[in-house]
Amino acid sequence: MQIVTLTTDLGLKDHYVASLKGQLYAALPDVRLVDISHNIKPFNIAEAAFFVNNIIRDFPEGTIHFIGVDALPMISIGNPENNLYPIILKLKGHYFVGCDNGVFSLLNEYQNATEIIRIDDFSSKFSLRFPTRYIYVPTIEKIAKGVNLKDIGEPIQTVKKVFTTQPIVEQNLIKGSVIHVDKYGNVIVNITEKLFNEVGVGNPFTIYFKNSQYFIENISKNYYEVPTGEKLALFNESGFLEIAINKGVVGNGGGAGSLLGLHEGDVIRMEFHPKGSKDSIDALFPKSNY
Repeated sequence: MQIVTLTTDLGLKDHYVASLKGQLYAALPDVRLVDISHNIKPFNIAEAAFFVNNIIRDFPEGTIHFIGVDALPMISIGNPENNLYPIILKLKGHYFVGCDNGVFSLLNEYQNATEIIRIDDFSSKFSLRFPTRYIYVPTIEKIAKGVNLKDIGEPIQTVKKVFTTQPIVEQNLIKGSVIHVDKYGNVIVNITEKLFNEVGVGNPFTIYFKNSQYFIENISKNYYEVPTGEKLALFNESGFLEIAINKGVVGNGGGAGSLLGLHEGDVIRMEFHPKGSKDSIDALFPKSNY
């Protein structure tokens, strides 16, 4: 049975998701559809890529992933360099279908794609007005039925590249930024455990938020290492730094995002205190009460 995942900015208020699913069931009656999210912020390809990157490893090879965020193709004869074509990208045995608007360059290890196919058949006069019905669904159908990718479109060598905010590394300092706040209020930061280990080399550290009265000085292994309602930091399953409140959700005191006043784009500072530094020496000789 063919699995197709759906990641879109269509929302759930209107009929658009039901229409998309209906079209896919009509084309592939035995398809198994999996909703990743339809609540991606409109046109936010970085958020779409974040969601997709977090689920790829959980699906078997052969899965088709439709990324329907900012997915309207743009074709201009007068300015071909600005054209945005629908494409298929094959990576690690998975198929990714969507618009070449930069989102594919945000997929982990996209450089290792084994095939990239540009779809340039716009024979239907409605293709560019209703691309989901006339381009993306037929493309997914062809992949599912085993059509050779080279028979679907033209092979190309690369995808449109965009860049997201990356951590800034200075001496004994990492400046990261919030990239996502989940439904529990957990704050995801673009500092990876790998970068933390490379820069920190085992030294003590302090994590500072935008409000200097809040800070964390250790990495927890799980949420229960601190009392209920207490803040903590850990590295999540995807390897990113996560700032959380143990059992901190709306109705139970609030999550880290609301309680610490953190939003997407906010800066998180991780300062390291090398062994032998003043801070370390002072810690060895606490001040006397006399």
